[in-house]
Amino acid sequence: MTLENAPQSPLVVVLDEGYDGTDIEEAVLASFGARLVERPCHGRSDAVRKAVDGAHAVLVRESPVDAGAIAAMPDCRAIVRYGVGVDNIDRAAAAACGIYVANVPDYGVEEVSDHALALLFAVARRVVSRDRAVRNGAWNVARAEPMYRLRGGTVGLIGYGRIAQAFHRKAKALGYVRTLVFDPYLEASPDGAERVSLERLCREADVISLHAPLTSDTHHIIDAGKLALMKPTAILVNTSRGGLVDTVALAATLADDRIFGAGLDVFEQEPPPHDHPLLAAPNLVVSDHTGWYSEQSVSDLRRKASEEIARVFSGGTPINWVNAWDAAKPNDMNITTIRSV
Repeated sequence: MTLENAPQSPLVVVLDEGYDGTDIEEAVLASFGARLVERPCHGRSDAVRKAVDGAHAVLVRESPVDAGAIAAMPDCRAIVRYGVGVDNIDRAAAAACGIYVANVPDYGVEEVSDHALALLFAVARRVVSRDRAVRNGAWNVARAEPMYRLRGGTVGLIGYGRIAQAFHRKAKALGYVRTLVFDPYLEASPDGAERVSLERLCREADVISLHAPLTSDTHHIIDAGKLALMKPTAILVNTSRGGLVDTVALAATLADDRIFGAGLDVFEQEPPPHDHPLLAAPNLVVSDHTGWYSEQSVSDLRRKASEEIARVFSGGTPINWVNAWDAAKPNDMNITTIRSV
């Protein structure tokens, strides 16, 4: 059933503000007469359950859309994540109700890969600590903290989706001569890279950049054991999901100078507590989950997310459908998972 001629204007609930209005979404969904309403929930599941009442579709950022929220909107046709990761949406519950869940995996690819490189540079060249030192009156302290050349090194990529591929392309331009990839979903080694075990990647890579989704299999994929395998000159970069790294183990590793440093745009808890031991590490550079952002990527994200809803309202299926089931038997579903990001 399509919604073009429905007597009631479909309600699209936008969970959490942050994009300065809904003009782009309204333009995409104008032909359906859709009403778009922003309802801030700030990560509270109880607020989400109230906010989605009556929704025919939901656009969501970080707030959780759990089974309770899904049960609260019997007329819902689609839930679309503004972004890549959908670990905050109960995909199985949505599939059981015949609700499409989609994401936007092809926005911000250049931005996130650029940000991963920026974190790498900031850690490798000690940009943050040198900035502080100079502001405090220091000068000619080049050898106070050792640095190492990037050219000729080895890149390790955990996950090899769009962003990792962009990072690979940019890292080669910097002069990295080897690229090791751990991605169980790859059937063949990418051009210019070698598929290896996670253990070998951790042992041999000079920089390890994470580009995997957060699942039960990838939670703490970098733990104390994997950190112990890394070179003392290794740099760890995470622009994907905070839960990929055991941050307690990473804090201890950095405190003991067992790796060169780390650059994190994401944390297990966001924002991280101000007294988190990680934040005391001088060899850590952090940012506020901002790797995805540019003015262009925001526009792309809003348009593409809205277009997925438009496809569903038109009687079609989303391009980036991430809880696929047999459409004839929505309760007998075969849940799909997102690959690398």
